[in-house]
Amino acid sequence: MNVDVYNKIKELADKYAEELKNQVDLRIEEMKLDDTSHYLLYRVLGVTNEEGNLIDLYQNKGRFLYKYAGAFLEEAAVLCIKHKYAYASKVKIKNTLGIRPKAFEIDCLVDNLAHEIKWRDATTDGDHITKEHTRVKVISDKGYIPIRVMFYYPQRTQAQKIQDTLKTLYQGIGGKYYYGDAAWRYIEEFTGINLLEILECIAQSRE
Repeated sequence: MNVDVYNKIKELADKYAEELKNQVDLRIEEMKLDDTSHYLLYRVLGVTNEEGNLIDLYQNKGRFLYKYAGAFLEEAAVLCIKHKYAYASKVKIKNTLGIRPKAFEIDCLVDNLAHEIKWRDATTDGDHITKEHTRVKVISDKGYIPIRVMFYYPQRTQAQKIQDTLKTLYQGIGGKYYYGDAAWRYIEEFTGINLLEILECIAQSRE
């Protein structure tokens, strides 16, 4: 294991963990003053006040957790890439096929390899396909190879169908689409860093 990269990712994890805790603690304090009159509807549907309170609490915690988990993993993956390719960078390119959005962001550009890095993508919005089709075409027209790296595949059937369509889009334009185990392998083969192993070690150190 690369100790230097491990230490950097551990430091990053510590920062995100602290920010997550601060946000959750603040929200819990705010929720103590919340109007809970809607619990009436919970009770009508057979959910007790206590259970309703827990549902609201964990729904709020979940929003923060998903946000921070995703941002952390995406930043950690870029850190691995930059360890080997110091010149790798985030780049914005103009949308040459429309006006909305005005530009598309490439998470990590290495030479002509345009990486989009996602911890997961559970969207079921059909418009997402249209936007991605435009984005991938713009990137390809720029002379780059679009590469999608998504570490966790969605669980629900409708979201999986959208990902299947996106995979076809990427491959049809000469790009690459990696998800699940293939995404972890890609990062390791491309950078020489076993990101999954590093994260497992950090997780064990928390226990």
